[in-house]
Amino acid sequence: MNVELQMRFRNEEGRMSSISVNNPAEELESSQLEEAMDQILDHDVFFTSGGPLVEKVDARLVSRSVEQMYEA
Repeated sequence: MNVELQMRFRNEEGRMSSISVNNPAEELESSQLEEAMDQILDHDVFFTSGGPLVEKVDARLVSRSVEQMYEA
């Protein structure tokens, strides 16, 4: 199963923007994620078509399972 960490922010225009990390460490705690997201905002390292990221929204783990049904 593939696991992805999605950190979601709002940009200057109020639109949602996500930063995704594949296969994050299993022992991540919410306080660590919040600190990382604060640092992303503080250092202004990402710029979107709607301007810089200005607000944290949430962080979530997304799991996906892929079952191959046919392969040529």
